[in-house]
Amino acid sequence: MNSASEDRQTGSTVYVVDDDDSMRAAVSNLLRSVDLRVEAFASAQEFLDCRKTHLPSCLILDVRLRQESGLALQQDMVRGGVRIPILFMTGHGDIEMSVRAMKAGALDFLTKPFRDQDLLDAVTHALARDAERLAGEQGAADIVRSYASLTPREKQVMTLVVAGLMNKQIAAEMNLSEITVKIHRGQLTKKMGSRSVADLVRKAEALGIRPDVSQKAKSQ
Repeated sequence: MNSASEDRQTGSTVYVVDDDDSMRAAVSNLLRSVDLRVEAFASAQEFLDCRKTHLPSCLILDVRLRQESGLALQQDMVRGGVRIPILFMTGHGDIEMSVRAMKAGALDFLTKPFRDQDLLDAVTHALARDAERLAGEQGAADIVRSYASLTPREKQVMTLVVAGLMNKQIAAEMNLSEITVKIHRGQLTKKMGSRSVADLVRKAEALGIRPDVSQKAKSQ
């Protein structure tokens, strides 16, 4: 296997849940033929019990299972906070079933028999979507960690900066010298990894910071 294939193999996982042994094997073999890592299960419970990767992944799920239905598993995943994209497949699908699945967040709905390329295209799209989700979550976690590293005074200065106050106004609000404000502002900007006020405002919004500026500062 070449390095590109190894990257794909270790960088994502496709889960397959289908109680039809032959279909489960066929789908798994197709995915492995393009160097994707596959974990296959015969029941919804087996999938729920498995340890999930924190890398991009998706679930190919049969709607009709002998024990818990695919739609019920979808609801279990929502309740459990498992947010990976779901691609439903069925040989007995109807409009109502597909509408229910899509409203609950399914990414696609494939009717058996489907073309191999249609499934591969759907999986490629699902893995890309999950990679975007994970990147967004990682970015949000990084912002929270950066903010936690600020001192209480740096947090206060940040709130006033994103409220649109100039250094002179912040100094008056906090009863500090302007040079002290500049030092705090430089430190917090570095810790937050922001190169502009606009970026700092975006990160403050992500943190849920709502500036509350006193009348004194507003009148400066």
